[in-house]
Amino acid sequence: MLDPIHNTRKIFTSTALLAAFVVAPWIEEALAQEKVLNLYTARHYATDESFYTGYTKVTGIKINRIEGGEDALFERIKSEGANSPADVFLTVDVARLWRAEQAGIFESLESEPLNKRIPAHYRDADNKWFGFSARARVIAYDQKKIKPAQVERYEDLANSKWKGEICTRPSSHPYNLSLISSMILHLGEEKATEWARGVANNLARQPRGGDTDQLQAVGAGECSIALSNHYYYVRLMRSEKPADRALVEKVKLVWPNQDGRGTHVNISGGGILRHAPHRDAGVKFLEYLASDAAQTLFAKGNNEWPTVPGVKLANPELESFGKFKTDTLPLADLGKTQATAQRIADKVGWK
Repeated sequence: MLDPIHNTRKIFTSTALLAAFVVAPWIEEALAQEKVLNLYTARHYATDESFYTGYTKVTGIKINRIEGGEDALFERIKSEGANSPADVFLTVDVARLWRAEQAGIFESLESEPLNKRIPAHYRDADNKWFGFSARARVIAYDQKKIKPAQVERYEDLANSKWKGEICTRPSSHPYNLSLISSMILHLGEEKATEWARGVANNLARQPRGGDTDQLQAVGAGECSIALSNHYYYVRLMRSEKPADRALVEKVKLVWPNQDGRGTHVNISGGGILRHAPHRDAGVKFLEYLASDAAQTLFAKGNNEWPTVPGVKLANPELESFGKFKTDTLPLADLGKTQATAQRIADKVGWK
């Protein structure tokens, strides 16, 4: 039979040890330094797996990953607050990065590799987020109906001769809002409104679907001009499906505004979170994404342009486009004008 006093002492000792384990600062610090990285990512590309395995191979740090929609992950981080396990948040479109920065979830980061490798217009002025891949917003056209010189600028899409000829995503999508924002910053609000009204008047159908749907609509003859991010087209170029190959033969691309400010680009990027429990691992991950190896993976895997200059693409289809002039407008400024862009789109009836 157990001694009641001894048994009680044993239980008390175990409880005290458990309490000490829960609250001891040195335990918390040890757990924080565990070789893991908790990543919240809105990038939904299967090819991103190469980033995660590459990072772990280089650093020995395991990645715990939660994937989801941009808005859902953003709200989750906000609701978790200081108790969030997340170290890094990755998302697509500069407007979403700007929104996250405005909400105060990112921490300013001083990193020599990031500052040296990522051009200033591809990152936040206070280094709270960094762009790791770029997406060009291009004009696709039916080469049997349209000559490239007719649509060599974004401004050309507002010409009334294209009435009933243009297909786009809904205006509320960040890709289009960022383009409208760039028009505001370059042309002023009044002229940007005139441009958006012209595009809205030229739509062939109610905006719907993604960028691939717009390219397919041009191929099917529903319209002869469309707006698309370049990598959707490159996916078709790399496809082995006969229908995709036939679409590429019919539909071609223009890199707009080469005689002026250059083609509008957007980014995919991220930053370290203010309450990151594994901050060092998070910094290493962001620096890894700016390495030559990871930058090549952005190009090779999802057909995106590296933001680090001079990186090899290792993607023949992407390389076939050659060099083109990009708009160097600071992308953070696009986030500041999103509300105005949406107001303009609503005003002119661009659904």
